[in-house]
Amino acid sequence: MSKALFLDRDGTLIIDKVYLADPAGVELFPGTAAALRRARDLGYQLFLFTNQSGIGRGYHTIEDTHRVNARMEELLDLPRPIFAEICIAPEAPGQPAVYRKPSPRFILERIAAHHLDPAQCWMVGDSAADIGAGLAAKINVAALRTGKVDPLTLPEVAAQRVPVFENLAAFAATLT
Repeated sequence: MSKALFLDRDGTLIIDKVYLADPAGVELFPGTAAALRRARDLGYQLFLFTNQSGIGRGYHTIEDTHRVNARMEELLDLPRPIFAEICIAPEAPGQPAVYRKPSPRFILERIAAHHLDPAQCWMVGDSAADIGAGLAAKINVAALRTGKVDPLTLPEVAAQRVPVFENLAAFAATLT
């Protein structure tokens, strides 16, 4: 069995610009590419798991999201494919949800399909939804302080003793 990182996009890999639809607006956090390279070198498969409610709200299209993701991958400048799989949850809050975090469905399906060891998997993100998805999937969870909410203020972080890191690079430095 192998190990994996399930990574949120906005506020984790790139600066969260709310309903980002223009690839020109993509900005990586410093150290993101090196952090992902380190994880891959250590044998982690990478999965992108992103809620994109702007699609469900009609603010932008799935094609816009694909273009933003393509620009992010271009800026990462890592060997392709960077992500083993990408899950874009287009539902807005209040719409029937299939994969929208905090649902663990994508994580659980990928663990089964890729024969991953849950004990060696991490959900890494900046929001309560990211943390909730990882906890519901019963995998390791890491919260980053790069989003709009300080994860130290989230009850899930304190109650579950979720480790908090300044950014993805600080988290990746702890991987073995």
